[in-house]
Amino acid sequence: MTYCVGLKIDRGLVFMSDTRTNAGMDSISTFMHVWEEPGERVIVLMSAGNLATTQAVVSLLDERTKAVADRHATLLETPSMYQTVRMVGDTVKEVIASSSPAGEKADSYFNASFILGGQIKGSAPRLFMIYPEGNFIESTDDTPFFQIGETKYGKPIIIRAYEKSMSFAETVKLLLVSFDSTLKSNLSVGLPLDLLFYEKDAFKVSLKKRIAQDDQYYRTISDGWSNALKTAFASLPDFPE
Repeated sequence: MTYCVGLKIDRGLVFMSDTRTNAGMDSISTFMHVWEEPGERVIVLMSAGNLATTQAVVSLLDERTKAVADRHATLLETPSMYQTVRMVGDTVKEVIASSSPAGEKADSYFNASFILGGQIKGSAPRLFMIYPEGNFIESTDDTPFFQIGETKYGKPIIIRAYEKSMSFAETVKLLLVSFDSTLKSNLSVGLPLDLLFYEKDAFKVSLKKRIAQDDQYYRTISDGWSNALKTAFASLPDFPE
């Protein structure tokens, strides 16, 4: 299991994912992948679900960007983010169909889900969630963020505090609180965390960082959130007997 969030703010797109696989606490993998053509496009893909499926999808997408003679279109050639998400959805269906025994479907052992975001020159930044069946939805003002993987512990925090006008720094703080609550509730999600910020119209990755256990800012947020909850709980009135 993993936990990934893609979030849209006025300044651009923010992505965060953990790196722990279902192989155990010592097994670390990358669930955030980036394709970048500075000045022209940035595409970010995060994945959750069956590790063999997600790795096969990413590998196939990546190989096609390097195989010039391949007749398949590539992530570096799509004219829009809509065409990009359609390509990724088709690749998901292709991989699952080739991996599944006869009769198996996307909701079987081979399922995987993805968050795709980025910007291609000539259009605005866009954010999508891709389901195991290969279909997808796009973020809106009513649904400005997507989660995949172990979502239930961190979602209430984002819903309560999110504002589209948030700064990048405020957004990172919000996501770290969401991830910290998830980490403390489910051992299958764990540090380190991968963070990426894409600023609107930059057409290059603005910041990419791996946050480890010894990261001082993460420790400050984690301890501060725990202390704030204890203080808030103590200030609530007792149940009348």
